[in-house]
Amino acid sequence: MATSILEARGGCIVPKAETRGYHIVYREHETNYCPGCGRTHWYIGRSMAECAFCTTALPLENAPMIAGGQIVRTIRRPVFGNEPAYAA
Repeated sequence: MATSILEARGGCIVPKAETRGYHIVYREHETNYCPGCGRTHWYIGRSMAECAFCTTALPLENAPMIAGGQIVRTIRRPVFGNEPAYAA
């Protein structure tokens, strides 16, 4: 029995694409039918496509490859209790 999520997923938090199963995405250069209403008119943004009729949103298939994908910012903050003591 696995004792952590990392052990259960083989050392990776995000499972590999081939093991995740089917994901609905907007594919460029294909006819994309809306999973909500079945129509084919879309508003295309930078990372999402939105159905013009029922506003169902789908991620773009190639969004992570454009402009480096998502931006992850790391901010280092001091841990409480480790502040230097100031003389009065």
